[in-house]
Amino acid sequence: MHIKSLKIFCDVVGCRSFSRAADANSISQSSASQTVHQLEERLGVQLLDRSKRPFVVTAAGKLYYEGCRKLVQRLEALEDNVRSLQHEVAGRVKVASIYSIGIGYMDQFVKDFLQRNPKANVRLSYQHPSRVYELVENDQVDVGLVSYPKSSRNILAIPWRDEPMVFVCSTDHPLAARKTLQLSDLEGLDVVAFDQHLKIRQKIDKILAANRVDVNVSMEFDNIETLKRALEINAGVSILPEQTVSRELKSGTLSTAKIADHELIRPVGIIHRRNMKLGKTATEFIRLLQEQTNIEQAPTMIGNTNVDSQPPAEIAVS
Repeated sequence: MHIKSLKIFCDVVGCRSFSRAADANSISQSSASQTVHQLEERLGVQLLDRSKRPFVVTAAGKLYYEGCRKLVQRLEALEDNVRSLQHEVAGRVKVASIYSIGIGYMDQFVKDFLQRNPKANVRLSYQHPSRVYELVENDQVDVGLVSYPKSSRNILAIPWRDEPMVFVCSTDHPLAARKTLQLSDLEGLDVVAFDQHLKIRQKIDKILAANRVDVNVSMEFDNIETLKRALEINAGVSILPEQTVSRELKSGTLSTAKIADHELIRPVGIIHRRNMKLGKTATEFIRLLQEQTNIEQAPTMIGNTNVDSQPPAEIAVS
């Protein structure tokens, strides 16, 4: 039995989708379905119950998945380690990142990583925060990049950096000339906000409420790139991680100001599946991420970085 078949099966279960698993393995959806069917015939058991939509993994399928997942991981790590005998990083690392980490930042980082390790391969995708956790937990990616990271039974989160948050508006906005302002200066303003289901929105709302600042949420988005486009046409103002608007500041389409009476920060972290031995390429990718970030404070347990336990003047955002 070819290890490729086991990987396809693991991807089908992990993705909860034949089509996404097929894309991940560069095969057709029918080929992915046929591979699973062949495994079922060989084992003489039903691994997936296709009579339900979406399909349901049977008890036998769950047992087989856990064993196959470990086999595939070990093989990939072994191949990576064998390649590393030449003292080169030559394997593949799959990374999922939230959009607000900064597409420009990550694209440049990947270029730097590949320049240092020309035989490595990086597969980078941008996803909704919950999807990043799902991909890591289901072994669809090696590394996840999220804000306000959380460890869990299956996820290990490590600190990466703290990002300052700033007031952001169009260069045509009346407050565009300000270099600093007070949180109370947002009173009554139209605000372009993140979707209510995202922590960045929840935490910003919390600090505004705590300081009795009422704003008018004129637009909501779950994607920071779309949100910034709305700011550029002067649809409102926002509070965003400063690094996420560096490109717009350089091009002169957005303006920022420091909120002088409150220190607003967003913790960003790196996550990977707990108890999984990362290959050399993934390990080097994480090491370089940390190397290029100036972390002023000593690493602490993620479980202690709870915004509810921080002073009201700080906000941890996701």
